[in-house]
Amino acid sequence: MTIGLRSAIALVMMSSCSVMMAQDDPEYRMEFGAGLGLTTYEGDFNGAILSGENTSPSGSIMLRRVMNPRSALRFALGFGSVKGSSKNLSTYYQDFNTKKYTVLAREPYEFKNTLVDFNALYEYNFFPYGTGQDYRGAKRLTPFIGVGLGFTYVNCKNGTIDLSAVPAKVMTNSSDLFGSPEMTGGSGIFTANLPIAFGVKYKVADRVNLGLEWMMHFTLSDKLDGVKDPYHISSTGIFKNTDCYSNLQVSLTYSFWEKCKTCFKD
Repeated sequence: MTIGLRSAIALVMMSSCSVMMAQDDPEYRMEFGAGLGLTTYEGDFNGAILSGENTSPSGSIMLRRVMNPRSALRFALGFGSVKGSSKNLSTYYQDFNTKKYTVLAREPYEFKNTLVDFNALYEYNFFPYGTGQDYRGAKRLTPFIGVGLGFTYVNCKNGTIDLSAVPAKVMTNSSDLFGSPEMTGGSGIFTANLPIAFGVKYKVADRVNLGLEWMMHFTLSDKLDGVKDPYHISSTGIFKNTDCYSNLQVSLTYSFWEKCKTCFKD
């Protein structure tokens, strides 16, 4: 065997070993981290998806179980608030008249209610997610979608009211037009929600992950703003005429729990 042929074989073998070693870089099963962002209330007192007047800061902590480079389960606990006002509404509610209707003007109804959210989300990555060395063909940057189930607790500090159970009042004089309806209900609201998320992930380093996402929460309650059915008409059906809220969030997570290197990898 010639020296040139021996050298070529040795070079091929060394390249093969390098590729095999690269593919044996560690994969991780779990991620833990936190996020910061903005929560926007979307209900009877706001119809816009993004509204500065109805947006407040929020934060979350999260745990992600990585099943394979394409999919993961994420559990998150979020903290924030929902806020809004009847001021300058384009929709007319006789119990919450705004400055637009100066003849029958009430004091604006305003609220800022504390919110706690827990959700479990299934995430699907459009590309295999990784460094490219831990899993062949993986990408550091990938868009993803997510859907799951969540639960929401809102503290309406001023109480709540169900206007579908209150007969509509005909206003006849100025004495009928001062202030908002009396909030006679309990302050604690607990409800389920359907979270749907869209976002991108970027692997900054082997164990460091950066995320940007927008998530919509469709709840089963119309009382997140403290008021149920302001038209005095009872609404029925899942997600019909209920309040929602959205989160725009940046997150940072740390990967841990290395997969067994001698085990079969997904």
